[in-house]
Amino acid sequence: MTGLSISTDAGVFDAIVAGPPEGRPVMLLHGFPQTGLVWQRQIAALAAQGCRVVAPDQRGYSPGARPSRPEHYRVNHLVDDVVAFAEELGWATFDLIGHDWGGAVAWWTAHAHPARLRTLTVVSTPHPGALATSLRTDEDQRTRSHYMIDWRETPATEEHMLAHDARELRSLYAGKVPQDSVEAYVRHLSRPGALTAALNWYRAGRPDGTIGVIDVPTLYVWSTQDSAFGPTAAQETRRWVNGPFRFATLKGVSHWVPEEAPETLSRLMLEHLRAHGEL
Repeated sequence: MTGLSISTDAGVFDAIVAGPPEGRPVMLLHGFPQTGLVWQRQIAALAAQGCRVVAPDQRGYSPGARPSRPEHYRVNHLVDDVVAFAEELGWATFDLIGHDWGGAVAWWTAHAHPARLRTLTVVSTPHPGALATSLRTDEDQRTRSHYMIDWRETPATEEHMLAHDARELRSLYAGKVPQDSVEAYVRHLSRPGALTAALNWYRAGRPDGTIGVIDVPTLYVWSTQDSAFGPTAAQETRRWVNGPFRFATLKGVSHWVPEEAPETLSRLMLEHLRAHGEL
């Protein structure tokens, strides 16, 4: 794995890259509060099978692409970033994988640009339509999602998360993320402006337009101990995919699937890619 800079009209994004340049292109999108580092075990597994893997630090997480205003983090801009990455990398089509907020961006990208994606894999995050339905009908999901409202307060949220050696930020990983990765994330998000940029994803407001059903072959991985997304939204997701769909449930695993269950997730990813093309 090596570092890569991806230059777009929105700025310069940092990324991790691995695998042969001519390999099957795979893009991995991280969520909050992490970076492309979250995928290091999956990057190694995919690259070992001949894939060309790129995991960017997304908008706001890359210092060279950190606009100041919350509206610059609306989902249409985040989807545009994904397409810009693919253009810069010379990828006409690619496999897209996302976790947490990266999963939400992946769903929206599959909706807006289905012809660009060979497959879609989303970890933890239900389809946005399924989540919206659950927020209207399921009190459990409303309770789970209340933090999204709390984090819109600024700068109080940043000050609270970073106080006392980032005690509150560290607590979000719930002891499920390797300590060296936690330290890397905390260092990254403690730099001036970084945490505000990451939280601007929550402050950007509602998406422009609505999202429909997904026609791209989709793997959705949900874990039973996920504190953010409950079973109602997870199970509702299958109604929002018309293409080939696999729903994998990981029992006893928390929200931090890529780092808590890396081997299982890598296996599921590779099975999905093999089911829809050669490796």
